[in-house]
Amino acid sequence: MQPFRAHKGLVAPLDRANVDTDQIVPKQFLKRIERTGFGRFLFYDWRYAPDGGLNAEFLLNLPQFAGASILVAGKNFGCGSSREHAPWALADFGFRVILAPSFADIFATNCFKNGLLTVTLPEAEIAILLARAGSRPGYQLTVDLEAATVRDDDGFAASFAIDPFRRSCLLDGMDEIALTLQHEALIAAFEARMACARRD
Repeated sequence: MQPFRAHKGLVAPLDRANVDTDQIVPKQFLKRIERTGFGRFLFYDWRYAPDGGLNAEFLLNLPQFAGASILVAGKNFGCGSSREHAPWALADFGFRVILAPSFADIFATNCFKNGLLTVTLPEAEIAILLARAGSRPGYQLTVDLEAATVRDDDGFAASFAIDPFRRSCLLDGMDEIALTLQHEALIAAFEARMACARRD
């Protein structure tokens, strides 16, 4: 997993509440067995018109948000089913950070396990960010995980809380496999003891 320390990027404002995981990546794309390539299905029903062409009105299809790596959204982002494909799609599309007033717990956990930072800020602060991102072309934020802060170049600054264990894992780029492999010698010793016990 790529370590996350500080990230500065273009902001895309998704001013919608209760965006569920079926909207993030619709169920018909869950048959794939790969963990990559889901970015093209992100917000599929919003990004594409019924004829398969791009929906010119959806924000991620607008040229001013091309290459956005920070998503600001409404409350209860990631509600619905527990599909891990949702953070896979967001990360594959290029997002590193999602800011919202609240997140569904399972979605936030899945994001953490895949190196995607979720930042919870009060609704009033999210409203400021949505307004600035929607009205200022090229609007960027800097999200500093080490300092647990969010700031822009126009005077906005906010602090956020994050679980210390999650913060440490993200800073070091440690997913569950990497955490387990830290104990590889102990695991190997245990397996060796078990092999001897079975032979006896």
